[in-house]
Amino acid sequence: MNKVLSCIAFAVTIAAATAATAAEKTITLAVDNVYCAACPSIVKGSLEAVPGVAKVAVSYKDKTATIVYDDAKADVSQLTSATTKAGYPSAPKG
Repeated sequence: MNKVLSCIAFAVTIAAATAATAAEKTITLAVDNVYCAACPSIVKGSLEAVPGVAKVAVSYKDKTATIVYDDAKADVSQLTSATTKAGYPSAPKG
């Protein structure tokens, strides 16, 4: 019985450590090829399709996309790849 409890305690500790390292992050990408009022909705849709993305705001005026995402499920390369595949190459805004 003690071995079972030890295994359960270990599993809970690992799960807690994993949850502690995962964090919600926000990044702003500079997005190319945003030329019309319809472009932001296409960019937004491409980013929302990435697992782990919680929120997306795209600015036509600034040609940027601000994304809130779970860094345990998504990373910057997945975000930039999603916009690029939709025809809107992007990179982190410096």
